[in-house]
Amino acid sequence: MTTAKWIMAGVAAAVLAGCAEEDIILPGKREDLRAPFGEVSDDRVRTESTVQKISLPKQVSNANWTHRIGSPETRTSHPALASQLTGVQWSTNIGEGDSRRHRITADPVVANGRIFVMDAKSTVTAVSLNGEKLWSVDLTPPRDQQNDAGGGGLAFGDGKLIVSSGFGKVRALDPASGAEIWLQDLDAPATGTPSVSRGLVYVVSGDNVAWAINSDTGRVEWQLDGATDVSNVSGGPAPAVGDDLVIFAFGSGEMQAAFRKGGLRRWDATVAGQRRGIAASTISDITGDPVIAGNTVFAGSHSGRIVAVNADSGSRIWTAKDGALGPVWPAGGSIFAVTDRNELVRLDGETGTRIWGTKLPFFVKEDRHRRVEIVAHYGPIIAGGRVLVASNDGLIRSFDPTSGAQVSAVEIPGGASTNPVVAAGTLYVVSRNGVLHAIR
Repeated sequence: MTTAKWIMAGVAAAVLAGCAEEDIILPGKREDLRAPFGEVSDDRVRTESTVQKISLPKQVSNANWTHRIGSPETRTSHPALASQLTGVQWSTNIGEGDSRRHRITADPVVANGRIFVMDAKSTVTAVSLNGEKLWSVDLTPPRDQQNDAGGGGLAFGDGKLIVSSGFGKVRALDPASGAEIWLQDLDAPATGTPSVSRGLVYVVSGDNVAWAINSDTGRVEWQLDGATDVSNVSGGPAPAVGDDLVIFAFGSGEMQAAFRKGGLRRWDATVAGQRRGIAASTISDITGDPVIAGNTVFAGSHSGRIVAVNADSGSRIWTAKDGALGPVWPAGGSIFAVTDRNELVRLDGETGTRIWGTKLPFFVKEDRHRRVEIVAHYGPIIAGGRVLVASNDGLIRSFDPTSGAQVSAVEIPGGASTNPVVAAGTLYVVSRNGVLHAIR
C-alpha cells in the first residue's frame, strides 16, 4: 500500500471513530460471573444481623417425639434438654448407612419407651431407651431387592408405627413386635414422610398424589392430585394437620389445604421464586415442610423462598428470599430455618424480615477450583433454651436464639444424616454410617 493510501485510510478511520457513539456504562454493582455458590449477593435481601430478645416457651419434659414438627398437636414447642451437651451416651447400629445411591431420609421417632429408626435400605428397627436393639424388619417386597429403592419416613399415631418407603408401600407396624398390621400399595414411590391424626394417615406419593388412609384398616379414604412435576426429592415433607385442615406439599412447589375428614379442597398456594444464578435453585420442591403456627402456615423451597400464608384462605402474608432445607421452627414470634445458602436464620414471624443470620460450613473443601460436595445441615430445633443444628461434618452446634452466636458444639461420630429429635432429656440422631446416637 502506498503512503497516500495509508494516509487516506487513517483519515477514514478517524472520521468513523468520530461518528461512533460513546460506550454506555450501566450503573450498579459488578458481580463475578463465576462466583461460587452461596457468594452471589442480592441487594434486595437484608443481610445484616441484629440482637433482638426473644421469649421462648417454657421447657417441657416430653416423653415422645412422634412426628415431624409441622402439626401443632404433635409438636413439643420447647423440649427440655441439658444446658450443655456432654457427648454420646450410647450408640446402636441400625443397618445400612448413606451411599451414592441410597440415603437415610427418615427422622427417628420416639414413643412408648422406644426409638424407631429406618436405615437407607428400608429396614426398620426398634431400639430401647438404653440402646438395646429390640427388633428389625426388612420392608423390601418379595419380588424386589434392597438396592431397587430407598428412602421413606416414619410416624407414630393411633397406637401404630406408620412407615412409608421408596417401594411404593405404606405400612402400619405393631410397635411391640414389628409385625405388619396392614399394607397399602400407592403404586408410586412413597418416600414422603407420613402424618397420623385422629384415625387417618396422610402422605404424598412420588406421582404427586395426596393420600388419606384409614389408620385402623389401611383402606384409602380419599385422594387429591397435585400439579405435575418431573421428579421429587427423596424423603419429602410431611403433611401438616390442623383442627380442620391438612396441608400437603408437592414437588412442584404447590401446597394444598383440604378438609382432613372428607378431602374437600379448601385452597391452593405456591412457593414460587428462584434464586438468580444458582443452578440448584431450579429444584422447585418444597423442602421446608408446611408448619402450622396459630393461623399461619410457613413453608420453604429448595429454590430460595420461605413463605407465610393464611391458614384459612391460603393468601400470602409475606415472602422471604431464603430457602428452607427442612421445616422451620416457630418460637416467640420468630421462625428459625436452615437455608439453601447454608445459613441459620431467624426471621420475624409476622413480616418475614431477617433478624439475624449465622453462616454454617458450606463446602467440604474450600479450594475454589474444586467446590463440589456441600456440608448438609439438619434442623433447626429449639431445645434446652438454644437453637440446635446437626451436621454431616460431625458436629451438633448450639446457637443463642437472641443473637445467633454459636455457644457450643458436640461431636457426632460419623456425622448427622437426620434431623435431631429430643425426648426425655435425650437428643437422638442417626449418623451417615447407619448408627443411632443418644446424646445428653
